[in-house]
Amino acid sequence: MHSGALNDILFILLLFFLIVSTLANPNVIKLTLPKAKSNTKSKQTVVVSINDKREFFVGTNKVAFGSLKQMLAASIARDSKEVDPTIVVNAEKSVPVEDVVSIMEIAREIGARVVLATTKPPETN
Repeated sequence: MHSGALNDILFILLLFFLIVSTLANPNVIKLTLPKAKSNTKSKQTVVVSINDKREFFVGTNKVAFGSLKQMLAASIARDSKEVDPTIVVNAEKSVPVEDVVSIMEIAREIGARVVLATTKPPETN
């Protein structure tokens, strides 16, 4: 009979389902999470910024590179219960990679995790 037309229809259906399945959100499981009876503590993050003049800032305080390790260790030690302290690094585009790597090494030495802020957040109007 007309198996060619049937093959065409099956092929189009197969393509349709392949395209739709890739667009579907795999995280569609809705869960009701339990509530905590005690206050949960948010993670402490320390922000290190490097500007185009290679000046280092911890929060808004300007810090010389030589004292950066002590300043970061003191900032993290303030909250000794922190399980996974995090250092967020904001660096200008023109900052050499070596400066960012040296902050990552300092973070590793003091037992902190590093998150690199690589893009500017979109502006909301």
